[in-house]
Amino acid sequence: MQKTVFLETFGCQMNVVDSERIVALLDQIGYARVDQPDLADLVLLNTCSVRDKAERRVYGHLGRFKPIKDRRPELIIGVGGCVAQQEGERMLEKIPYLDLVFGTHNIHRLPELVQQAEQQAGRGNATDFLDRETRLNLFPQRTVGDSVTRFVTVMQGCDNFCSYCIVPYVRGREISRPSGELLAEIRDLVAQGVREITLLGQNVNSYGLKEEGEISFAELLRRIDEVEGLERLRFATSHPKDMSDQLIDCFGTLHKLCHHIHLPVQCGSDRILEAMNRGYRRDDYLRKVERLKKACPDIRLTTDVIVGFPGESEEDFAATLDLVARVGYADAFTFLYSRRTGTAAAEFADELTAEVKQQRFDRLLELQQKNGAAIWNSDLGRELEVLVEGASKQGEGQLFGRTTWNRIVNFSGPPELIGKLVKVRITRVFRNSNLGELSAANP
Repeated sequence: MQKTVFLETFGCQMNVVDSERIVALLDQIGYARVDQPDLADLVLLNTCSVRDKAERRVYGHLGRFKPIKDRRPELIIGVGGCVAQQEGERMLEKIPYLDLVFGTHNIHRLPELVQQAEQQAGRGNATDFLDRETRLNLFPQRTVGDSVTRFVTVMQGCDNFCSYCIVPYVRGREISRPSGELLAEIRDLVAQGVREITLLGQNVNSYGLKEEGEISFAELLRRIDEVEGLERLRFATSHPKDMSDQLIDCFGTLHKLCHHIHLPVQCGSDRILEAMNRGYRRDDYLRKVERLKKACPDIRLTTDVIVGFPGESEEDFAATLDLVARVGYADAFTFLYSRRTGTAAAEFADELTAEVKQQRFDRLLELQQKNGAAIWNSDLGRELEVLVEGASKQGEGQLFGRTTWNRIVNFSGPPELIGKLVKVRITRVFRNSNLGELSAANP
């Protein structure tokens, strides 16, 4: 009888890649994926601990599965990812119906842990950090599929230790994957029909810097740009302090590199940036934005901003509002500061009330929504190039794709267009997507 797994993924694109690997590993021991936990023999959560709310959400979700476990004691429940890496044994102690936890370095051990649980041979806990050489041999390989776009992990871990961030403690130190291996994988993916690649890492800009004899991230982009059959190239996430002039120049010289960059600023105040240990000043960031816009005049930027960092004054917050207005972001992911145990900022005095934090958050959100609306509304009536990714969820007979700025566009068209670049005229602009119609200019 077919065994089944329900897998829910939280957090970043790195977790999406890890979940694909989880599915492939479980397939090797006879598990097929289902979309409802009631139908599963194995329930897994792949978790995120970047913010306290995300971690609490994991515990809340686990509670949903307890009634199923009560009805079917043979159900196996497991947690992986960053929360599992951070909590480990404590999670097993808190949740008696949890069967296994596996951290960010131990996804490869999941089949072993599941089979142990099947045999009722004890609860599994695999949260040790692995050595560098072992990790290099365990980078996720992309499986064969019919996707038009794929993520490719180029590096893992982080050495920046921003004072608010838990990532270095749950993902480990920074390692870069060999460029030859990356290029070979990308060529294989393109041969399978992939037309867009997104390179992933906690800080892709520092790719290769700590590997003797390895090429820079800018050079990696140049070599990928030469891969025949690839239409588009993206990357995330990009740390401002490591954004070189060579990388900026790529936006003006590489044909396949999309005209969008996610460049998290976090704050517009030098005093708070220093407390955050970000490694750059406000003017450094603005100079790089100016260079990006000069190299690629139609580039659109997105960012992350933290509101209410410990000690943030009204003057500091005003500096953030000013920077957001100056840059003119197409989108911004805005967050209230979340204290993470184990980080340096967790020990900082937090003098702000929840009411003040929320008021500032609302002011920032209002400004950004105004900025973003002006940018996206400027596309109304324009014919834009869209890479068609598949059937849209918005209506029968509709397709969806993305512009160079990573904006979703839904439009009517035949399925034969999937995987192709087409011209679409934008007819309506919504908050998070556009509606369009195929241009008569398409062949």
